[in-house]
Amino acid sequence: MHNSKIPEYIKERVIKRRGKLNIHEKINPKTTALLIIDMQNCFIIPNLSIVEVPGVEAIAPNINKIAKSLRKSGGHIVWTKHRYTSEWISWYENFCGKESRKKIIEDTKEGSFPGELWSGMDVQKDDKIIIKNRSSALAPDVFDLKKYLIKSNVDTLIITGTLSNVCCESTTRDAMFLNYKTIFVEDANGTRSDEEHNSTLINMIQFFADVRSTKDVLKLIDNN
Repeated sequence: MHNSKIPEYIKERVIKRRGKLNIHEKINPKTTALLIIDMQNCFIIPNLSIVEVPGVEAIAPNINKIAKSLRKSGGHIVWTKHRYTSEWISWYENFCGKESRKKIIEDTKEGSFPGELWSGMDVQKDDKIIIKNRSSALAPDVFDLKKYLIKSNVDTLIITGTLSNVCCESTTRDAMFLNYKTIFVEDANGTRSDEEHNSTLINMIQFFADVRSTKDVLKLIDNN
């Protein structure tokens, strides 16, 4: 979907600081969870909603490949669905006009077709589905995911989904703050432009996550 590119000077800066570009040489799949952020109809289906992310369906095959591999290796698959509400006052009062926020809340409410996971995603019956009402699935007042991860003894999170620079980045930042090993998959996250996507990759690789390709992640899973 994106022409992912991290500038060489950023890579050099990272290597100078920590001695290597990639962080995790191996993972334990059984203590790893794949987070698939908000791959819902409203973000994916063309002309369905004002929150559409054009072309983001292109990352679905990579997400599904990682999910299939991690399931096979005994890992955990977690899907999030975002619900916008008026209770999120800082968003509701400042970042959308009256008509826009009304449509967004309607599109993501419980039971609405736009708010459901897209049919192109390989959701299995034993996967976990989490409802979140903030950009980050690990925000201070969002508890369902935290409880699940603790109960499942998860120590590593693989982040995929949409939008790269909003919910995916926010979740990854909070995951790192909570001491999880974090992997941000460059070709399994998507947003509305290459510029926004690559800005997130630059932030992630320097401060918050091991930035990897789908191919790299599959090797990490299979090698264990």
